[in-house]
Amino acid sequence: MSLKCGIVGLPNVGKSTLFNALSNAGAESANFPFCTIDPNVGLVPVPDDRLAKLADLASSANVIPTTIEFVDIAGLVKGASEGKGKGNAFLSHIREVDLIIHVVRCFDDDDIIHVEGGIDPDRDVTIIEEELILKDLESIEKRVENLKKQSKSGDKAMKAQLEVAERLREHLENGKSARLFEVTPEEKVAYNDLMLLSSKQVLYACNVSETDLDSGNEYVDTVKSIAAKHDDEIVMFCAKIEAEIAELDPDEKEMFLEELGLKSAGLDRLINSAYKELGLITYFTVGPKEARAWTIKKGTKAPQAAGVIHTDFERGFIRAETISYDDYEKYETEKAAKEAGRMRQEGKEYVVSDGDVMLFRFNV
Repeated sequence: MSLKCGIVGLPNVGKSTLFNALSNAGAESANFPFCTIDPNVGLVPVPDDRLAKLADLASSANVIPTTIEFVDIAGLVKGASEGKGKGNAFLSHIREVDLIIHVVRCFDDDDIIHVEGGIDPDRDVTIIEEELILKDLESIEKRVENLKKQSKSGDKAMKAQLEVAERLREHLENGKSARLFEVTPEEKVAYNDLMLLSSKQVLYACNVSETDLDSGNEYVDTVKSIAAKHDDEIVMFCAKIEAEIAELDPDEKEMFLEELGLKSAGLDRLINSAYKELGLITYFTVGPKEARAWTIKKGTKAPQAAGVIHTDFERGFIRAETISYDDYEKYETEKAAKEAGRMRQEGKEYVVSDGDVMLFRFNV
């Protein structure tokens, strides 16, 4: 699935350092604004211990994780909606992503300049949110004008869309994000194709110092309060440490984390949180040739899940032979799980669960 997470934030908050650690794509990182001019894109494996376990049980020759796409977008400054800094490019790139990962600086360091002159997460978050809202307001104002012209003919559908668009304009003018605007699915058609920036889900990534990784700090508490208003998630990470971890092999990484007293890397938590925020789950296919993880939206039925592998699988779907991950781990082989009555024959209406191990039967 081609779902994208856009990494955003003010200049010098750790965006490119985070992106480099995520993807090892080598985005330039420097102590001045706009060092990332064009978005860098990286496909990042989603950490999942279940895949390695399944591969081990099935003696799979290859292990193929599922991935998620991250886009490193140029730093934003106040006035971006008016084209200041790299604002127009920044905002157009955000329009293309499915989830915004908002990196917020939550550490003090006199050697790293802050574009606004000091550390203030509430101000920093507000700057970006306001710029998104202002850009959305520009888009919806154009829509309102177009709908006014179209509704002059007396078309009831156009008049209904105009009423919704005008309500949304007022909502945005009051400084409220589009994702707080309540409409029915039918009403949303009035502006859905605008891909409003402030309608996108947000995951806050708090960049903290090494000493604050365990318990956080007052800056993180501020971000938590902001996130709670929208029921958003936050993840703490230390960009400097994550950059070091990214250079280590798996065994060295595990030892390094133990030395720091951490159970997992911040990036692993970030990737998994992004995956969850996008409403994604994983199912597996397992065999001697390969063990592979596949990404689908939560609520996907079996034929559509099969279609992720190949459209022929969906078109000719007959049934899915399914074993839960827990049962596969317990019985250790497909044969043993089947003999224990733990392999299920699922039809077209089956909603795939996270962790299902599946074999699809289909007509060519």
